[in-house]
Amino acid sequence: MNININDIKNGMTIILDGNLCQIMEFQHVKPGKGSAFVRMKTKNLRTGAVVENSYNTNIKIERARIDRMPMQYLYANGDNFVFMNTESYDQIEVPGNKLEQEKKFLKEGLEIQLEYYEGELLGVNLPEKIEFEVVETEPAVKGNTTNNAMKDAKIETGYTVKVPLFINQGEKIIISTSDGKYSSRA
Repeated sequence: MNININDIKNGMTIILDGNLCQIMEFQHVKPGKGSAFVRMKTKNLRTGAVVENSYNTNIKIERARIDRMPMQYLYANGDNFVFMNTESYDQIEVPGNKLEQEKKFLKEGLEIQLEYYEGELLGVNLPEKIEFEVVETEPAVKGNTTNNAMKDAKIETGYTVKVPLFINQGEKIIISTSDGKYSSRA
């Protein structure tokens, strides 16, 4: 389906110069002289490359239809990750190289969405924030009261995140999956 470039939105998936891309940011620019244009920052969904380009406002772009399938993460099987369709109970193995950033947040029973384009697996759509248990961290050092002092904490997936000094081993914390940073106590 072709759409006018003036009708784009953040998060929309499009086909741009033969590549499957997601719009991360866009800006309509109307200079004092010359014609208006759109500055767009896109992420190639196959390679992960982020590109910023400008386009005339009179062009049409092809909108790509992405299918999202609700899944539940079960377990890791070597370098692959096994997910179960929550509706049909079918299991799917996804290679680890498709989940470079996402695999540090995968824990048993996590509800996610697998994203497909015309049958091709693009990747995993994680919840915005996920609750984890801190399995290893240093105890807070008495007297260290510097503002915003942080320490390392390892969560149940093995990922290490910076947390405030008051967080202890065994506590539950919320981590933002967009930047991989500590958000709050659970």
